[in-house]
Amino acid sequence: MPEAASATRAAIGDSEFDRDTAVTRRAPGVYDIDLSAGWTIISAVNGGYLLAVLGRALADALPHADPFTISAHYLTASQPGPAVIRTDVVRTGRTLSTGQASLFQYDEEGKEVERIRVLASYGDLDSLPDDVRTTAEPPVIPPMDQCFGPEDGPAPVEGSSAITERLMLKLDPSTLGWALGAPSGKGEMRSWFGLADGRDADPFSLLLAVDALPPTAFEIGIKGWVPTVELTVHIRCRPAPGPLRVSITTRNLAGGFLEEDAEVWDSEDRLVAQSRQLARVRLP
Repeated sequence: MPEAASATRAAIGDSEFDRDTAVTRRAPGVYDIDLSAGWTIISAVNGGYLLAVLGRALADALPHADPFTISAHYLTASQPGPAVIRTDVVRTGRTLSTGQASLFQYDEEGKEVERIRVLASYGDLDSLPDDVRTTAEPPVIPPMDQCFGPEDGPAPVEGSSAITERLMLKLDPSTLGWALGAPSGKGEMRSWFGLADGRDADPFSLLLAVDALPPTAFEIGIKGWVPTVELTVHIRCRPAPGPLRVSITTRNLAGGFLEEDAEVWDSEDRLVAQSRQLARVRLP
Protein backbone atom coordinates (compact mmCIF):
# COMPACT_ATOMS: atom_id res chain seq x y z
CA MET A 1 0.00 0.00 0.00
CA PRO A 2 1.56 3.38 -0.95
CA GLU A 3 2.39 5.79 1.83
CA ALA A 4 1.88 9.54 1.84
CA ALA A 5 5.14 11.30 1.05
CA SER A 6 6.47 13.17 4.04
CA ALA A 7 10.05 13.54 5.25
CA THR A 8 8.97 13.70 8.89
CA ARG A 9 5.58 12.29 9.82
CA ALA A 10 3.57 14.28 12.33
CA ALA A 11 1.76 12.40 15.09
CA ILE A 12 -1.93 12.62 15.91
CA GLY A 13 -2.23 15.42 18.44
CA ASP A 14 0.94 17.15 17.25
CA SER A 15 0.31 18.39 13.73
CA GLU A 16 -0.81 21.57 12.05
CA PHE A 17 -4.33 20.16 11.73
CA ASP A 18 -4.50 19.54 15.49
CA ARG A 19 -3.20 23.00 16.34
CA ASP A 20 -5.53 24.73 13.90
CA THR A 21 -8.64 22.87 15.13
CA ALA A 22 -7.85 23.19 18.85
CA VAL A 23 -10.46 25.12 20.84
CA THR A 24 -9.99 26.92 24.16
CA ARG A 25 -12.68 26.54 26.79
CA ARG A 26 -13.76 29.99 28.01
CA ALA A 27 -16.60 28.76 30.20
CA PRO A 28 -18.62 25.54 30.43
CA GLY A 29 -19.94 24.91 26.91
CA VAL A 30 -18.28 28.03 25.42
CA TYR A 31 -15.08 27.85 23.36
CA ASP A 32 -12.81 30.28 21.54
CA ILE A 33 -10.79 29.64 18.39
CA ASP A 34 -8.89 31.65 15.81
CA LEU A 35 -9.91 30.15 12.47
CA SER A 36 -6.75 29.62 10.44
CA ALA A 37 -6.34 31.13 6.97
CA GLY A 38 -4.43 27.96 6.08
CA TRP A 39 -7.67 26.05 5.44
CA THR A 40 -9.30 28.45 3.00
CA ILE A 41 -10.34 28.32 -0.63
CA ILE A 42 -10.15 31.88 -2.01
CA SER A 43 -11.26 33.70 1.20
CA ALA A 44 -13.81 31.22 2.59
CA VAL A 45 -12.89 28.71 5.28
CA ASN A 46 -13.35 25.10 4.16
CA GLY A 47 -16.50 23.42 5.47
CA GLY A 48 -14.77 20.18 6.47
CA TYR A 49 -12.22 22.09 8.54
CA LEU A 50 -15.07 23.95 10.26
CA LEU A 51 -16.80 20.66 10.98
CA ALA A 52 -13.63 19.36 12.63
CA VAL A 53 -13.41 22.52 14.76
CA LEU A 54 -16.99 22.15 15.99
CA GLY A 55 -16.41 18.43 16.39
CA ARG A 56 -13.56 19.07 18.81
CA ALA A 57 -15.67 21.45 20.88
CA LEU A 58 -18.43 18.85 21.20
CA ALA A 59 -15.91 16.17 22.11
CA ASP A 60 -14.96 18.31 25.10
CA ALA A 61 -18.54 19.20 26.02
CA LEU A 62 -19.96 15.66 25.80
CA PRO A 63 -19.05 12.62 27.94
CA HIS A 64 -18.16 10.61 24.81
CA ALA A 65 -15.14 11.48 22.67
CA ASP A 66 -15.83 10.14 19.18
CA PRO A 67 -18.25 11.62 16.62
CA PHE A 68 -20.61 8.98 15.24
CA THR A 69 -22.86 11.28 13.22
CA ILE A 70 -22.77 15.03 12.75
CA SER A 71 -25.08 17.19 10.65
CA ALA A 72 -24.19 20.77 9.84
CA HIS A 73 -26.09 23.64 8.28
CA TYR A 74 -23.83 26.34 6.82
CA LEU A 75 -25.62 29.63 7.36
CA THR A 76 -23.04 32.23 6.34
CA ALA A 77 -19.50 32.01 5.00
CA SER A 78 -16.86 31.82 7.74
CA GLN A 79 -13.76 33.97 7.50
CA PRO A 80 -10.30 33.47 9.02
CA GLY A 81 -10.04 35.04 12.44
CA PRO A 82 -11.60 34.89 15.91
CA ALA A 83 -14.75 32.85 16.47
CA VAL A 84 -16.73 31.60 19.44
CA ILE A 85 -18.48 28.22 19.70
CA ARG A 86 -21.43 27.65 22.00
CA THR A 87 -22.49 24.08 22.77
CA ASP A 88 -25.51 22.51 24.43
CA VAL A 89 -25.82 18.97 25.74
CA VAL A 90 -29.11 17.57 24.44
CA ARG A 91 -28.94 14.09 25.95
CA THR A 92 -26.42 11.76 27.54
CA GLY A 93 -26.70 7.99 27.60
CA ARG A 94 -24.55 4.96 28.26
CA THR A 95 -23.45 4.44 24.65
CA LEU A 96 -24.38 7.70 22.90
CA SER A 97 -24.48 11.36 23.81
CA THR A 98 -26.06 14.07 21.68
CA GLY A 99 -25.22 17.74 21.57
CA GLN A 100 -25.56 20.80 19.40
CA ALA A 101 -23.11 23.59 18.67
CA SER A 102 -23.00 26.88 16.78
CA LEU A 103 -20.04 28.92 15.61
CA PHE A 104 -20.29 32.72 15.64
CA GLN A 105 -18.18 35.57 14.30
CA TYR A 106 -18.63 39.35 14.29
CA ASP A 107 -19.47 41.39 11.22
CA GLU A 108 -18.06 44.81 10.33
CA GLU A 109 -20.62 46.50 12.57
CA GLY A 110 -19.67 44.36 15.54
CA LYS A 111 -22.82 42.28 15.42
CA GLU A 112 -22.61 38.58 16.16
CA VAL A 113 -23.34 36.39 13.12
CA GLU A 114 -23.99 32.64 13.28
CA ARG A 115 -21.89 30.86 10.67
CA ILE A 116 -22.67 27.18 11.16
CA ARG A 117 -24.94 25.08 13.39
CA VAL A 118 -24.52 21.35 14.04
CA LEU A 119 -26.33 18.52 15.78
CA ALA A 120 -24.23 15.47 16.60
CA SER A 121 -24.18 12.15 18.44
CA TYR A 122 -20.97 10.87 20.03
CA GLY A 123 -19.87 7.50 21.38
CA ASP A 124 -16.83 5.24 21.71
CA LEU A 125 -15.63 3.85 18.37
CA ASP A 126 -13.39 1.33 20.10
CA SER A 127 -16.40 -0.31 21.75
CA LEU A 128 -18.16 -1.16 18.47
CA PRO A 129 -18.53 -4.84 17.49
CA ASP A 130 -16.41 -6.23 14.64
CA ASP A 131 -19.37 -7.70 12.71
CA VAL A 132 -19.56 -6.13 9.22
CA ARG A 133 -22.11 -7.08 6.56
CA THR A 134 -21.87 -4.89 3.50
CA THR A 135 -22.17 -4.77 -0.26
CA ALA A 136 -19.99 -1.64 -0.43
CA GLU A 137 -16.67 -2.01 -2.23
CA PRO A 138 -13.55 0.19 -2.06
CA PRO A 139 -13.09 2.57 -5.00
CA VAL A 140 -10.66 1.46 -7.66
CA ILE A 141 -8.01 4.17 -7.89
CA PRO A 142 -4.68 3.83 -9.76
CA PRO A 143 -1.50 3.67 -7.68
CA MET A 144 -0.53 6.98 -6.17
CA ASP A 145 2.37 7.50 -8.56
CA GLN A 146 -0.09 7.33 -11.46
CA CYS A 147 -2.40 9.97 -9.98
CA PHE A 148 -2.08 13.75 -9.98
CA GLY A 149 -2.10 16.42 -7.29
CA PRO A 150 -2.35 20.22 -7.24
CA GLU A 151 1.41 20.42 -7.61
CA ASP A 152 1.14 18.81 -11.05
CA GLY A 153 -1.06 21.57 -12.47
CA PRO A 154 -0.50 25.27 -13.21
CA ALA A 155 0.59 27.40 -10.28
CA PRO A 156 -2.52 28.75 -8.50
CA VAL A 157 -3.11 32.41 -7.80
CA GLU A 158 -1.32 33.16 -4.53
CA GLY A 159 -3.64 32.64 -1.57
CA SER A 160 -6.43 31.18 -3.69
CA SER A 161 -6.31 27.65 -2.34
CA ALA A 162 -4.23 27.58 0.84
CA ILE A 163 -5.86 24.33 1.94
CA THR A 164 -4.18 22.33 -0.84
CA GLU A 165 -0.77 23.09 0.72
CA ARG A 166 -1.88 21.22 3.84
CA LEU A 167 -3.24 18.16 2.10
CA MET A 168 -1.84 15.18 0.24
CA LEU A 169 -4.23 14.79 -2.68
CA LYS A 170 -3.58 12.44 -5.60
CA LEU A 171 -6.59 12.43 -7.91
CA ASP A 172 -7.66 9.61 -10.18
CA PRO A 173 -6.84 10.74 -13.76
CA SER A 174 -10.25 9.49 -14.97
CA THR A 175 -11.90 12.20 -12.83
CA LEU A 176 -9.63 15.02 -13.99
CA GLY A 177 -11.19 15.83 -17.34
CA TRP A 178 -12.32 19.20 -15.98
CA ALA A 179 -8.69 20.23 -15.44
CA LEU A 180 -8.00 19.60 -19.14
CA GLY A 181 -11.08 21.40 -20.41
CA ALA A 182 -12.90 18.12 -21.15
CA PRO A 183 -15.16 17.22 -18.19
CA SER A 184 -16.60 13.69 -18.37
CA GLY A 185 -20.12 14.72 -17.36
CA LYS A 186 -20.24 11.84 -14.85
CA GLY A 187 -20.10 13.84 -11.60
CA GLU A 188 -17.38 11.69 -10.01
CA MET A 189 -14.25 12.54 -8.04
CA ARG A 190 -11.79 10.01 -6.57
CA SER A 191 -8.52 10.59 -4.80
CA TRP A 192 -5.91 9.35 -2.38
CA PHE A 193 -6.08 11.59 0.68
CA GLY A 194 -3.87 12.47 3.62
CA LEU A 195 -2.46 15.42 5.50
CA ALA A 196 0.69 16.94 4.01
CA ASP A 197 2.69 16.49 7.22
CA GLY A 198 2.03 12.74 7.20
CA ARG A 199 -0.26 12.70 10.23
CA ASP A 200 -2.44 9.58 10.19
CA ALA A 201 -6.20 9.90 10.04
CA ASP A 202 -8.51 9.96 13.03
CA PRO A 203 -12.27 10.61 13.35
CA PHE A 204 -11.79 14.39 13.23
CA SER A 205 -9.66 14.40 10.08
CA LEU A 206 -12.35 12.20 8.47
CA LEU A 207 -14.70 15.17 8.91
CA LEU A 208 -12.25 17.13 6.77
CA ALA A 209 -11.69 14.36 4.21
CA VAL A 210 -15.31 14.21 3.02
CA ASP A 211 -15.17 17.88 1.96
CA ALA A 212 -11.59 18.29 0.74
CA LEU A 213 -11.70 17.16 -2.90
CA PRO A 214 -12.57 19.40 -5.86
CA PRO A 215 -16.35 19.62 -6.35
CA THR A 216 -17.95 16.94 -8.49
CA ALA A 217 -19.66 19.85 -10.28
CA PHE A 218 -16.36 20.40 -12.11
CA GLU A 219 -16.75 17.03 -13.86
CA ILE A 220 -20.31 17.96 -14.81
CA GLY A 221 -18.89 20.97 -16.63
CA ILE A 222 -19.71 23.66 -14.06
CA LYS A 223 -17.06 26.08 -12.88
CA GLY A 224 -16.93 28.33 -9.85
CA TRP A 225 -17.68 28.12 -6.16
CA VAL A 226 -20.06 25.38 -4.97
CA PRO A 227 -21.00 26.44 -1.41
CA THR A 228 -22.24 23.79 1.02
CA VAL A 229 -25.77 24.21 2.38
CA GLU A 230 -25.93 21.08 4.54
CA LEU A 231 -23.47 18.28 5.29
CA THR A 232 -24.05 15.08 7.26
CA VAL A 233 -21.15 12.76 8.10
CA HIS A 234 -21.26 9.25 9.57
CA ILE A 235 -18.04 7.94 11.15
CA ARG A 236 -18.14 4.13 10.95
CA CYS A 237 -14.86 3.11 12.62
CA ARG A 238 -11.46 4.43 13.63
CA PRO A 239 -9.23 4.50 10.52
CA ALA A 240 -6.06 2.42 10.27
CA PRO A 241 -2.74 4.19 9.65
CA GLY A 242 -1.93 5.00 6.05
CA PRO A 243 -3.48 7.02 3.22
CA LEU A 244 -7.22 7.12 2.70
CA ARG A 245 -9.20 6.71 -0.50
CA VAL A 246 -12.09 9.10 -1.05
CA SER A 247 -14.83 8.63 -3.63
CA ILE A 248 -17.51 11.28 -4.23
CA THR A 249 -20.42 11.07 -6.65
CA THR A 250 -23.28 13.31 -7.77
CA ARG A 251 -26.32 11.82 -9.46
CA ASN A 252 -28.71 14.74 -9.64
CA LEU A 253 -28.31 18.46 -10.26
CA ALA A 254 -31.67 20.20 -10.26
CA GLY A 255 -32.98 23.64 -9.38
CA GLY A 256 -29.47 24.98 -8.80
CA PHE A 257 -28.61 22.37 -6.14
CA LEU A 258 -26.73 19.07 -6.22
CA GLU A 259 -25.95 16.31 -3.75
CA GLU A 260 -22.52 14.83 -3.13
CA ASP A 261 -22.26 11.32 -1.65
CA ALA A 262 -18.82 10.54 -0.25
CA GLU A 263 -17.20 7.34 0.95
CA VAL A 264 -13.86 7.21 2.76
CA TRP A 265 -11.89 3.94 2.88
CA ASP A 266 -8.78 3.23 4.94
CA SER A 267 -5.63 1.23 4.18
CA GLU A 268 -7.30 -1.97 5.44
CA ASP A 269 -10.18 -1.66 2.93
CA ARG A 270 -12.68 -0.61 5.60
CA LEU A 271 -15.40 1.94 4.96
CA VAL A 272 -14.55 4.40 7.74
CA ALA A 273 -16.79 7.36 6.87
CA GLN A 274 -19.76 8.28 4.69
CA SER A 275 -21.36 11.62 3.99
CA ARG A 276 -24.02 13.40 2.00
CA GLN A 277 -23.99 17.09 1.32
CA LEU A 278 -26.33 19.48 -0.42
CA ALA A 279 -24.55 22.24 -2.29
CA ARG A 280 -25.64 25.26 -4.27
CA VAL A 281 -24.53 25.56 -7.88
CA ARG A 282 -24.27 28.93 -9.58
CA LEU A 283 -25.42 28.20 -13.09
CA PRO A 284 -24.43 30.47 -16.01
